[in-house]
Amino acid sequence: MPWFRSIFAPMEKRRLGKSDLEVAPLALGCNVFGWTVKDEATAFRIMDAFVDGGFNLMDTADAYPRWAPGCQGGESEAMMGKWLARPGNRGKVVLATKVGSDMGEGKNLRKAYILRAAEASLRRLRTDRIDLYQSHWDDLGTPQEETLAAYDELVTAGKVRWVGASNFSAERLLAALRCSGEKGLPAYVTFQTRYNMHSREEFEEQYARLCREQGLSVLTYYSLASGFLTGKYRHESHFGQSARGASMPKYLTPRGLKILEGMDRVAAWTGASHAAIALAWLLARPTVAAPIASATGVEQLRELMHAAELRLSADELRVLDEASAYTPMVAG
Repeated sequence: MPWFRSIFAPMEKRRLGKSDLEVAPLALGCNVFGWTVKDEATAFRIMDAFVDGGFNLMDTADAYPRWAPGCQGGESEAMMGKWLARPGNRGKVVLATKVGSDMGEGKNLRKAYILRAAEASLRRLRTDRIDLYQSHWDDLGTPQEETLAAYDELVTAGKVRWVGASNFSAERLLAALRCSGEKGLPAYVTFQTRYNMHSREEFEEQYARLCREQGLSVLTYYSLASGFLTGKYRHESHFGQSARGASMPKYLTPRGLKILEGMDRVAAWTGASHAAIALAWLLARPTVAAPIASATGVEQLRELMHAAELRLSADELRVLDEASAYTPMVAG
């Protein structure tokens, strides 16, 4: 697709929270490895193209892709590990993975489990360190101090550099940060959450201020609303285009179509793809460091990477904000 005007700016690295990790403003979602990307050759080409494009943050989890038929979890890490083991590759990547999702023992953030799971992830990833180790899901049955003590042991041993949280309630996230400060334990530097132009209200009303005040960098998942914000799914007949089509009915609503209409206007002005526009909108939001997006091929990835240099004007952002406006939640 042609680019009709000069809308590019040099790509800048962004610091993750209070850490020393600096990342390009797009994270490669590696959840598709072992699922919709089953062969190593394709996965390797995607990762090669990602780092060759100047990007460095790769996000996975020990449980990816446990939901896929025939998968047990760990397949994504194992596929990445073979690529990371190639000469020079590990030093090009800020490696993020997660612990605590159900791997057959329920959601678990107990210390003994985390220490065991970290060793398993390190083996699969074929590395001696994880740059960002994230609590995938909260474990309400485990004291926050116990979880953070496990991370303290891993950081002290040099096996983990920094820690992040994902899918915590705002109250539990704040409690964890307070526990870190009071006990002198590692503090979460990032928060990973569902956030996109279609799903705005939960993050903006419950988390945005907290993340800003606490200095947390936000990593967004479902950044393209399962592909809806690519503009490919505008009618029920389009749902069969990919494995994600089954999740489209919840997006294909009057509000969803209004969002696509706003994106159509911005696409006409800029020549940018809908995917790049959706990611660039996220990058213009306060506290968002890097949207996470996955790709099943190199051409698709290149389309996503355009977002890192796409600068939307104030008028374009206004059109998108108005098209995606929502009715605020009512407390109580």
